[in-house]
Amino acid sequence: MKISDPKKEKISEQILAFLYSINPKPFFTSHIAREIARDEEFIKKLLLELKNKGLVIEIKKNPSGMVYRKRSRWRLSPKTYEAYRKNQPDRF
Repeated sequence: MKISDPKKEKISEQILAFLYSINPKPFFTSHIAREIARDEEFIKKLLLELKNKGLVIEIKKNPSGMVYRKRSRWRLSPKTYEAYRKNQPDRF
């Protein structure tokens, strides 16, 4: 089954909104997929596309500095975070 480009963009927006809501904490692909209620491989593909656009950062090491073999954590790039923050209404 093929998903249309506008739907992929909407799902990508959901990913970015989720990462913004938990910023600066990075999350694993599997957790993001669970929150968005989508398949892990599909979410990973979208995250890699977002990475190529410079919107998210892939973290391949754990907090101790050891490289993950098969896992990645993701967070918003500083540029993306600032763009989201500027477009959010003031909370106070």
